[in-house]
Amino acid sequence: MSYPVSVDVTPALTNRNRLTTAFRLILAIPHLILVGGVGLGFAWIHDDSRTRLGSESGLLGAVAFFLAIVSWFTIVFTGRHVTGIRQFTAFYMRWRVRALAYLMLLEDPYPPFGDAPYPASLTIVDPIGPRDRVTVGFRIFLGIPHVIVLVCLVFAWWITSFVAWLAILLTGAYPQGLYDFGVGVLRWLLRVEAYMLLLVDDYPPFSFS
Repeated sequence: MSYPVSVDVTPALTNRNRLTTAFRLILAIPHLILVGGVGLGFAWIHDDSRTRLGSESGLLGAVAFFLAIVSWFTIVFTGRHVTGIRQFTAFYMRWRVRALAYLMLLEDPYPPFGDAPYPASLTIVDPIGPRDRVTVGFRIFLGIPHVIVLVCLVFAWWITSFVAWLAILLTGAYPQGLYDFGVGVLRWLLRVEAYMLLLVDDYPPFSFS
């Protein structure tokens, strides 16, 4: 059976927009602030004067994270995921996949702010039946193997994306192999995020497909 979180990206390999590619990081800043960049989760950041909670997922991602904490309690103790929380988190994830596809050079059209058609999309199938309280209870520990793998994958992606950035500027085309790797990393990242934000209970596959 297919995983209940699917990411569809319309291939954009040739006739790329070299100008927007050259300034992609700058153009993506508004979306980076709202829904974050290529990274997963949250971490305690410590400096000389204070300790604070930092996010890889932007302002809306920080809200989704705190709502996931609320959902952890509601699911573990009642087996129920509050509808409004689920809808907000799914909205954030749909926005995020469009912004990341743009940032990762997978698409050229500028992503919309909010919900609107885009050549990169995310579909989440709601769980059938009662939620799995046991896996929700231990979700943070169950996600550790994927987090370790994603650290390595994201590091590799930054290297390959720089090569792809140069290739697009010089040739106007995104090399097929590098493009497929970028799409695979995007799919893996968002499946794990959906799992960690308690949208699904199925354990994410260790797969690019």
